[in-house]
Amino acid sequence: MFSVSVRDHFMIAHSFSGETFGPAQQLHGATYVVDVVFQRPHLDDDGVVVDIGLAGKVLKQILAEFNFRNLDSEDMFAGKNTTTEFLAYVIFGRLAERIRAGELGDSARHIAVLRVVLHESHIAWAAYEGEINPVNV
Repeated sequence: MFSVSVRDHFMIAHSFSGETFGPAQQLHGATYVVDVVFQRPHLDDDGVVVDIGLAGKVLKQILAEFNFRNLDSEDMFAGKNTTTEFLAYVIFGRLAERIRAGELGDSARHIAVLRVVLHESHIAWAAYEGEINPVNV
């Protein structure tokens, strides 16, 4: 399987519900470094997995939806713990939609697997990985 990765970051504020989270139940900030890995079994006609420039641009657009926001105030997250794992899944979903819509180029529709990793720090991170229903693979 071939792969290409792009990286960006975003900053948010949020809090969690539940004793599991201890002091993180209080409002706090987080800065995430985001790595996205695009995978496919075959290269396209240009010999690439995905256009890195488009991949970075689309990732930046998605992250802008959350950057410098208090996620507790966002209707889309009402009643949810916006854990690192959960946010990786949300970003995965938005990227998969954009790939299917052709926003990363027609060839990107052949991407088979997408992995989104959110680094909370240099010692902790979480990820979501899944297939995204490639066409004609």
